[in-house]
Amino acid sequence: MTAVSLRDVRKSFGPTEIIRGVTLDIAEGERHCIIGPNGAGKTTLFNLISGRFPITSGEVLLNGARIDAMPPHMINRAGLSRSFQITSIFPRLSVFENLRCALLWSRGYKYSFWSALWRQTALNDAAQALLEDLNLENRRDIPGGLLSYAEQRALEIGMTIAGGASVILLDEPTAGMSHSETDYAMALIRRVTQGKTLLMVEHDMKVVFDLADTITVLVYGQVIASGPPETVRASKAVQEAYLGALEE
Repeated sequence: MTAVSLRDVRKSFGPTEIIRGVTLDIAEGERHCIIGPNGAGKTTLFNLISGRFPITSGEVLLNGARIDAMPPHMINRAGLSRSFQITSIFPRLSVFENLRCALLWSRGYKYSFWSALWRQTALNDAAQALLEDLNLENRRDIPGGLLSYAEQRALEIGMTIAGGASVILLDEPTAGMSHSETDYAMALIRRVTQGKTLLMVEHDMKVVFDLADTITVLVYGQVIASGPPETVRASKAVQEAYLGALEE
């Protein structure tokens, strides 16, 4: 089955067309990486898929149903969750509280102002289990803003998957990390996205070729190649447009 489908998706800001007719299918359970030079439109494409920006024309489908006219929170509830280039956590809340907040809606708590969260055993157990899955148990009560950069990214990934979405979008999850931090992030992403569909924007070619089942190359808002890693690596069009990055 196809988890996410883009059909001739276009996005213009005024007279400037940023995404120029992207058609793409992401298979259910696939790890799919989008790469391309700076300014190619990768994050803009993520913003269109997740509803952050409205599309100018075309269609975006999630599990066969159109979502391009839906607001971001409804897309999230339909089963798609994303992270951002700039880490988005609650810096004054503890690591545990961040994860618990991310679990609230999917656990049915919604807008209940009179419910004491510390009494919600099932909710707290779920947050604790996620904390352990992220290997952040020893940071449980530390404010999120005091974590190291790599730990903050790990926490955000945990918050992204907390709602149980079947499709996960990660926007440059290893940006700014050292080699050891990147290795930690790769292992974490493999583990927590097992059985889910992963769509990821990434610049680190080692991460891309180690993680991806399929790679799509975006240049000037258009797909120039899409397929298995070795096929993309051998593509003449990719070599001409993006060879320097692929040889890093």
